[in-house]
Parts: sequence; C-alpha cells; structure tokens
Amino acid sequence: MSDNTDNAPRQLLHLVFGGELKGLDHVEFKDLKKLDIIGMYPNYAEAHKAWKAAAQRTVDNAEMRYFIVHVHRLLDPETGDHH
Repeated sequence: MSDNTDNAPRQLLHLVFGGELKGLDHVEFKDLKKLDIIGMYPNYAEAHKAWKAAAQRTVDNAEMRYFIVHVHRLLDPETGDHH
C-alpha cells in the first residue's frame, strides 16, 4: 500500500545552503562552521525561490555561493526522480 493515500504530490526533498568559497575556480568552503543552511524544501520550485533570495542577499560578495542539493535523489538513488 502506498504512503501517498491522499493524492498529495510526492515530496521531492531539496536542501538549500551556501557559504563563502576559498576561490572562484572550485567549490571549497573557507569555513565549514559558517555554512548558511537555509533549509529543506518539499520540491525544486520552493527550493529555487529560497536559493534565489539567499543569492540576492549576498550579491555583493563574489565568493559567497548558494546551492540546491537534490536530497530525494540521495534517499532513493534507484529511481533517480527528477523535478
């Protein structure tokens, strides 16, 4: 039996986080203790809104970068569900 009995859209979890990079040529953070964890979102659209807002707040810092991680793909790599 499916857990999705109320016909609600399936959760496709996405994590939004960022931090200041050591340089612009690769993704390596200056200080992992200072990562900015924005939050977990139920779908890509909501995660993208949060990512965009965070990126716009830090637009003056070229080394500050935010990312969207498709957590649902890590939880269920067999299906590789996409947004």
